[in-house]
Parts: sequence; structure tokens; C-alpha cells
Amino acid sequence: MTAEVTADAARPTHIVWDWNGTLLHDIDAVMAATNASFAELGFPAITLATYRDLYVVPVPKFYERLMGRLPTEAEWLLMDDTFHRHYWAEAHDAGLTEGALELLQDWQRDGLTQSLLSLAPHEKLVPLVRFHGIERHFLRVDGRTGPSHTSKAGHLVRHMAALEGAGVSAGRTVLIGDAVDDAVAAAHVGARAVLYTGGSHSRSSLESAGVPVVDTLAEAVRTARELAE
Repeated sequence: MTAEVTADAARPTHIVWDWNGTLLHDIDAVMAATNASFAELGFPAITLATYRDLYVVPVPKFYERLMGRLPTEAEWLLMDDTFHRHYWAEAHDAGLTEGALELLQDWQRDGLTQSLLSLAPHEKLVPLVRFHGIERHFLRVDGRTGPSHTSKAGHLVRHMAALEGAGVSAGRTVLIGDAVDDAVAAAHVGARAVLYTGGSHSRSSLESAGVPVVDTLAEAVRTARELAE
């Protein structure tokens, strides 16, 4: 046991970055798409504060909180299609979160590794990451290849398995994201998590996960270093 712990402790810290709401500051696009999907069913628009207070994964549960019931299959398909149609029409106008590029560059310059994991469709994620010129900073970029209600935990399991060959250990990994689901996924694989308040959840919602909560990505990276010490 001692030998295993020593070997793991000797490995460098790895960051798994979330994309939407974390590296990509896309909350305006998310809100526009969300309200467009509600309008399809005649529901009134919601505010960002309401969105952050009620948002949860899987997304049908979020709609249940807003509607008072789970959407029917037909309603879900309509809302999901409308959301993605509006979101991707605006996503290229969203910029990286303040300081994100410099943080990615500094982490790599220090000889440390990082990867990107998102529930955005893989075929749409990769071109957008390339558009922002940051793909070279990651060992892997993995988007969703299954249905839109795929769990982050299962996605992270596959992501970490693919990184084993690069010497990445879950015990030395910190996931930086903007949702409670990110913390749940990290715990599922034995990694740690830091949650950022600039995305989909309110601070109070994030604090319920029992992991560090920060207001900037710079704080997130500093905290990731401290967690790994």
C-alpha cells in the first residue's frame, strides 16, 4: 500500500477542464437557447438567477423543476432540439473566460498536463476548441458521443481510462467545472474537484457539493495546486 501511495504521489497534477461555462464563457448563449426552448411550449422566459438556482443534470430534471413535472418525450425532443439549434447559432460569439488562455499556457509551461471533457457533442466541440486556438494545450479533448442526457460520471470514467497511457492518475487529477455534476463525476473516479461560479450554478448550489468553490479560473488553478500537495 505504501509503495502505491508513494508512486501516485510522485505523479504530477493533471487538470480535467470542463468546457461550457468554465473555459468557454457561454452563459448568454445558454440563456438565449434555454428561453427559446421554453417559448416553444409556451412557458415564460426565466432569469439567469432562476436558471442558476434550479439547474441540474440530467437536463430533463431541470425542466421538471421549472415545469412542475417531467416533460413528455415529445416535449423533451422539441425543447432539446430547439436549445441546440439556438445555442450553436450563438456559440461562436462566446469568448473564452477571462484569463483562461494564459492559465492553459502557464500550466503547460510548468510541465503539467491537462485535458478537456465536455457533454457538448464531440463533432461540434472540437472545431470550436480549434477555433479558439487552444487544442494544443490538451492531452485529449473529449465531447459527448451519446445521447444528450449522458452522465458526466460515465463520460469521465472513459476519459480517465484513455489517459492512463499518458501516466495520468485519478488520485492526482483535479476537475475544474461549473456544475455540481462535475464534483459528483470527480468523486466517482477518485479525483478531486473545484467548482467555478461563472457558469450554470449559483454559489449556494455549488457549495452543496462539499468541494472548493471559487469565483475566478485563476483561483481554481491555485486551488487545484493546493489540493494536489
